[in-house]
Amino acid sequence: MATVYILFSGKLNRFYTGSCLDVLERLQSHKDKIFTDSFTSKTDDWELFFTINDLDYKQFRLIELHIKKMKSVIYIKNLKQYPELVAKLIERYR
Repeated sequence: MATVYILFSGKLNRFYTGSCLDVLERLQSHKDKIFTDSFTSKTDDWELFFTINDLDYKQFRLIELHIKKMKSVIYIKNLKQYPELVAKLIERYR
C-alpha cells in the first residue's frame, strides 16, 4: 500500500507533495538531497507535515495530482485540520 505525503520546509516556507511506498525512507532521501535536480534538494530541513496512508496505486497517484493542482497552502492545512476532506478524497478516487 502507498502513501501520499506532504513535507514542509521552514527555511523555504514551502510545502512539497509526493507519494511513495515507504514514507520514512523517502523523507530521508529528501533530507539527504538524493534527488539532486529536484525542488526538495534546495534545503535539508524537510519535515513530515501530513500523510494519507494505505492507498492503492490508482488512488495515490490521483490524490497526489489533485493536491498539487489545488496549489493552495490553505487547502493543504485544511486537509490536516479536517479529516472529512481526506475521507472525501479517498472516496472520490476509489
